[in-house]
Amino acid sequence: MPEPTVGEAIRAAAERLAASSDTARLDAEVLMAHALATSRSTMLLARMRDPVPQGFSTLVDRRAGHEPVAYITGSQEFFGLPFTVGPDVLIPRGDSEVLVEAALAARPDARKVLDCGTGSGALLLAVLANLPEARGVGIDSSPGALAIATDNAASLGLAERARMIAADWHLPGWTESLGGPFDLILANPPYVETTVTLDRSVAEFEPASALYSGQLGLDDYRVLVPQLPGLLASRGIALVEIGHEQAEAVAAIGAECGLFSRLHRDLGNRPRVLEFSTAT
Repeated sequence: MPEPTVGEAIRAAAERLAASSDTARLDAEVLMAHALATSRSTMLLARMRDPVPQGFSTLVDRRAGHEPVAYITGSQEFFGLPFTVGPDVLIPRGDSEVLVEAALAARPDARKVLDCGTGSGALLLAVLANLPEARGVGIDSSPGALAIATDNAASLGLAERARMIAADWHLPGWTESLGGPFDLILANPPYVETTVTLDRSVAEFEPASALYSGQLGLDDYRVLVPQLPGLLASRGIALVEIGHEQAEAVAAIGAECGLFSRLHRDLGNRPRVLEFSTAT
């Protein structure tokens, strides 16, 4: 009996993964391309009749156990750039790209950028890649996240313009080593309610410390947002990602400390980012 081909193995894997993934065929193709150490497009064009590489079945087993594809392959594209990811950081989502777009539109002249809760560095490095005169600081309280962000800055050729610093906005004095004020502040803080049941691929694999923020999902906003005015330069802008039902509550937190807000929606037309400034 002939050995199965890449194409046959992809079909079988997609059928198996259909029970645990809404993108079963895509997952199978991405995992196969990873096992072949080639691009998905090259695989689809030229490798579908190849023998199945060793280790592919193990990758499928991991995905069948709900592990995210990005963690299995160790990479995720964001804003057209490749990022290394792992269990120490959230996987960058396409919905977060609206924050980068809003930042670039609001302050294309920015020279100093701060990213609060940098994780993989995706937000900061995407902005710096599009603002060649800018320099930035990414902060995170997770040593594992800072290591990944530092590696991503180096792989993208941005190490000289991006500093990754251990800092926690819950602690006094956390801003002292940042070198502010900043023209742009980016933030994707934890905002999931502790009572929410997330998909297993998120709840069981992504870092809880970067997801949950109290019963209403507002605890980190209540700490971080009031500190933004003291970090913003003249004409500075802060872009803060929010849950799709949190716009009114987070805008109110900003208003209490003198910040004006403007809402940006994601590709699904859901509230996604609040743009804060100290003037209308």
